[in-house]
This record gives sequence, C-alpha cells and structure tokens, in this order.
Amino acid sequence: MVVDTAGETAGTDGSGRTPRPARGALPLPVAVVAAVAAGLALLVAFPPYGWWWLAPVGVALLAAATHRRRLRGGAGLGALTGLVLFAPLLEWTNLHTGLLPWLLLSALQAGYLALLGLAGALTSALVERARWSWPLVTGLLWVAQEALRDRTPFGGFPWGRLAFSQDDSPLLRLAALGGAPLVTFAVALAGGCLVAAGWGLWRPPAPRPAAGVDGGKVSAARAGAARRWGWPVGALAAAVAVVLAGLATPVGGAGGGGTAVVAVVQGNVPRLGLDFNAQRRAVLDNHVNATVQLAERVAAGQQRQPDLVVWPENSSDIDPLTYPDAAARISEAADEIEAPILVGAVLLGPGSGQVRNAGLVWRPGTGPDEQQLYVKRHPVPFAEYVPLRKVARMVSKEVDRVRSDFVAGDRPGVLRVGPVVLGDVICFEVAYDDVVRDTVTGGAQVLAVQTNNATFDEAEARQQLAMVRLRAVEHGRDALMASTVGVSGFVSPDGRVSGATGFNTDAVVVRQMRLGDARTVATRAGVWPEVVLVGLAVAVLVAAVPGRRRWGLPG
Repeated sequence: MVVDTAGETAGTDGSGRTPRPARGALPLPVAVVAAVAAGLALLVAFPPYGWWWLAPVGVALLAAATHRRRLRGGAGLGALTGLVLFAPLLEWTNLHTGLLPWLLLSALQAGYLALLGLAGALTSALVERARWSWPLVTGLLWVAQEALRDRTPFGGFPWGRLAFSQDDSPLLRLAALGGAPLVTFAVALAGGCLVAAGWGLWRPPAPRPAAGVDGGKVSAARAGAARRWGWPVGALAAAVAVVLAGLATPVGGAGGGGTAVVAVVQGNVPRLGLDFNAQRRAVLDNHVNATVQLAERVAAGQQRQPDLVVWPENSSDIDPLTYPDAAARISEAADEIEAPILVGAVLLGPGSGQVRNAGLVWRPGTGPDEQQLYVKRHPVPFAEYVPLRKVARMVSKEVDRVRSDFVAGDRPGVLRVGPVVLGDVICFEVAYDDVVRDTVTGGAQVLAVQTNNATFDEAEARQQLAMVRLRAVEHGRDALMASTVGVSGFVSPDGRVSGATGFNTDAVVVRQMRLGDARTVATRAGVWPEVVLVGLAVAVLVAAVPGRRRWGLPG
C-alpha cells in the first residue's frame, strides 16, 4: 500500500490491476478557507445583495474543499459552509426572539450542508474516474440535499435554496421547465463545471506515455499541454453555456383569461416587532383607512376602480367572524371601495386554544363569504405552533410566546374573488413547491402571497419577493405580494417586478393583472423533475461506495 503526499492511500482494487494513483485533497488550511469563502459567496448571492453569479462560485468552492477528503472531514467542511451561509442569512429570526432560536435554526440548516459535504467526499473517486461527471454529480447532490431539507423535520424549511438566489439571473427562466429543483440543479451544474475547470488546472489528468524517445517526449509534452488546458477551457465554456441556456427558455405564460384591476393595500403597523399584534385594532384600522382613501381617489377619477383588493396576512388579528366591531370596519372598507377584499385574518377555533391563519373573502354589501376561505396549510413550527412543547420548553422558555397553536388547513388556496380565480398562499408557504403548485392545478389564474414582515426586516422581505418571482415564472402567472409593512409588489410571468413598495411604510398599489389559464411545463410535470434528480443522486451515492474503496480513499 502506498501513501500519497496528502496522506491518503492508494492500493489495488482486488483484481490485480493497479488503479490510477490517488491525487491529494486540498491542504486542510486551504480547504477551510475555501469552505468559508463558499458560505460567503452563497450568502451574497441572495437578496438583499443579489450577486447571483456568485452562487455557482460558492458551489464550486465547497466541492473543491470536500473533494478527496475523509467523510468526517467533508461533513465538517460542509457544516462550516452552512454556518457561514445560514447564520447571517437567517439573522432576521433573532430580531425579536433572542439568540437561541436563531442559533438552533442556523445550526439545523447547516447540518444539511454537512451531509452535502459528506456526499461530496464520498463521490470523489467516482468523479476522478470520470471527470466529465463532476458537474452532473454536483448538481444532483445539491437537489437531493434541498429535497431533504425542504421536508424535514416538521415539514422542512426551504429558505436559502439555490434557486431563490437567482431572481435576477438568466437561470430563473428555467423554473418554467422544472421549477425550483431544476434551477437549483442548473446553478450547481455550473458550479460543478467551475470546480472541474479549477481542479483540472491544479491537478491536471496524468499524460499517457507516448511511444519513441525524442518524438515521444515532444508528443507527450504536446499531449500534456492539451490535456492541461483543454479540459479547463471546455469546463468553463460549459458553465457559461448552462447560464446562457436560461435565455433560450421561453417564459411569460399565455393569456386568454382576460384581465383584472387589483389593488394591494399595505397599511403598516404602529411599530415593528412581536408586539405588533398588541396593536391589532390599530393595524386593522390602518388597512381600513387606506382602503377608504383609495375609494375616495377612485371616486375623484384619480385611480382606477379595482375588481379586487388584497390585504396582507394579519391585517385583522381580531377575528371578524367573532367580533362584530372588526366585521363592521371591514364591511365599511368593502362597501366604500365597492369591490371584494381578501382579508388576512386570524380566526378562532376550531378547538379550544386553537386558531387559524386565514385568507377570507369579504364582499361589499354581504360581508364574509365563508365558502371562499383559505386556511394556511403549512403553519411554521415553533412560530405558529409548537411540536413537542414539553421538550421544547426544556430547551427554551421562548416557546411559551406561542400561546395558541395554529391549526393547518387541508385545502389549496383556490378562491373565487370577483372576476378572478386567486391562488392564495400565506407567508413562508411561498417557499414550498407543492403548496403553490396545488393552487395553479386547482385553477388559479393569479398568484397572491399574503405576508406579514413586521416581525422581521427588509432583507427577509426581499428574499421572500425573490421566491414570488420564481413562482410567477414557474407557473406562468401574474403574481402579487401583499405585506403589512413591505415589501409589497406585483410580478409578471417573466419575473419582472413592478410597483414595489418601501419597507416600514404605508402604501397602496394598483395594477392591471393578466388572468392566466395555460400551464407551463413545470406545472404539468409537478414533482417529477425533482423525483428524477433525487433518484439519480441516490444512484450516484450507491455507486460511489465501492469506487471509494477501490481507490483506497479513507472513509
């Protein structure tokens, strides 16, 4: 058995043949720097920074750091990248709840990148044996990691997916073909091309011996130069081609369903923070007053008459189905504007100590239409309900801030509001592929995201708007985001934003929206692109185990 210069081993494969000599990993200090740089590059790819082109660079740096390492070393470097990425990306979670929830959530998310780092180390021999496969393997592993993170534990937390960093990138257009999983795959594929190019320069493939003496030396030199530069140049060209492929993808959706004038009301709150709902009557009044003022501008001919008005999540934390004074205020607004209002309301029940986060249609003249009611299907664990409350309390007393558990709804948010069939999702639900897709397959012509960003900051709001942009492209639908404090705005099916509001301010934005009725390839394909990519990732991992042993890589 021979030990190479990086302290890793090479031997026989048990058949009497000697495998190719093992090439060393990056020196550990260099690998640590690369892992940290990977986390930073991934971080600034997301809003509010928006340097989307650094996402493939971050993928490449992590792949290089974990390549040919021991499994525990790959996991450690992946965890380091995850902490550098998620701790600042999710910093808004500690604004009003303290450090512990933020640190626990960041560490949990970093754990999935630890698994990714381990997988990168595991597949090292496979990609060395077929260097051309490195980009593909990298893309597959990222999709598999995100598929797991999006679903576990307690329904998962998809924040920080590679796809959500590409709101200004040509790759965003690929969402129309395969949704967020395909965009993530493309980003990681480009990153895999970059690491293959860089590794090819640092560790070029060994030249094959040429016959002859003098002529053989010249031929070997030429062949060595060609192999040293040919592969890196080709890999870089492939990375550019992947990004440019997005430009060739048609987006925009198809109309045919007519148009509707929609108003988004951002009423603002008295003050940011968790105690915003202690001012819940003031929040409701803000949205009523803003709607009444809009009605006055419509009557004066200064604004178009809306067919529909959308209020944000938590615009009425006083249950209007229980408290007549809240109902009277909302009816006043609907009657003045002469259009139905989609109200973001907190409703009591169905059981004792339970509440529901809902979108409720309120019609002028008749009031609430309880047949057009959407209850949030994916409440946020430890924020809207507390699983394992007794155990969680032993970790932090902060869980008792959640006094009542929100109950999950069981139907997609397909609501008929005036002339519009609306696909309603609430707050973080926009990050979940199936929750949004179910509204479109259920007949939604327009996507609406009701959200409350009063407990967070502008960075979180802009990250959420990036998700709305992807969903609009994915399903070929006009979309809107209505926030209590901002950012609110409208998004066209090609991902462009219009009417974006400021943060921590009141605003009313009115736009004409196209009612879509066609389905994109991504909508029709559903979850299958992700299933295929994850299945291939599992196959790669299974194939990598014996290969790692034959190459003598430490495990």
